Amino acid sequence: MPEDLSQRIIATMPQQDDYSALDRPELVQFVFYPRRDFTSPPSNATDRFVAVDATASVSCRFYVHDKDSPTILYFHGNGEVVSDHDYIAPIYNDQLGVNLFVADYRGYGASSGRPTFSSMVTDSHLIFEDFSAMLSEGSYSGAIFVMGRSLGSVSAIELASCEHDRISGLIVESGFASTVRLMTRLGFPRDFLGIEDFGFPNLSKIRTVTMPTLVIHAERDSLIPLEEAKDLFENVATKEKRLVVIPKADHNDIMMADMPTYFRAIEEFVFRPDRGERR
Repeated sequence: MPEDLSQRIIATMPQQDDYSALDRPELVQFVFYPRRDFTSPPSNATDRFVAVDATASVSCRFYVHDKDSPTILYFHGNGEVVSDHDYIAPIYNDQLGVNLFVADYRGYGASSGRPTFSSMVTDSHLIFEDFSAMLSEGSYSGAIFVMGRSLGSVSAIELASCEHDRISGLIVESGFASTVRLMTRLGFPRDFLGIEDFGFPNLSKIRTVTMPTLVIHAERDSLIPLEEAKDLFENVATKEKRLVVIPKADHNDIMMADMPTYFRAIEEFVFRPDRGERR
């Protein structure tokens, strides 16, 4: 994406919340675990790099099923990279019949730059615009969904709160509601965080999300307790919502603990009756 186009997109973005309290080095170093790892894409996938400023670009990978299929824009969890999804993507493509577009963060995978909360949120909009342009240029006609796992829930809920007309549904997996609650649980005093809004950012933003929403969470999540998912579910501003709890699962084995339930929930959400016939 050309730098001047990036600047125009940023200029037209909704006013961004102040993430500066979370951008302090001692918090960034504690929260983000960037991993530099990159492999060549499989035969049905292509890589795409989105320029997010003059010095940094974010790596993404697009796993294609069909141009008429729904497409999920996926923001992965902390410590993960796009190439980790080479073994998961065939389930989305071949079993669900869905295209999957996975985005990294600055400093993750083949991306350049360093991650911060502010850049993660701003970059989500730039990635979405580049992703949308790619689909349009390639004549992809299926519905668009946004999904965020764990840390990625920030990016996904951010987009869902702003792009009501262009996104058909939101999927939150292992997401958190309150940064304050999460960080204090991890040992940071609330006074140290300097955040007044207890629901910042996800709980506050999801109260403005009116699109259909699916929340998936592990029953025994030891990092982000189930109560966080329940808060998101109860506060999302839509009646078209569903909470799926994976029994006996923890944060990092939620998908593997019960793959049929996990993927059936996504399939039923993406291909719900009002979305029309499967292609």
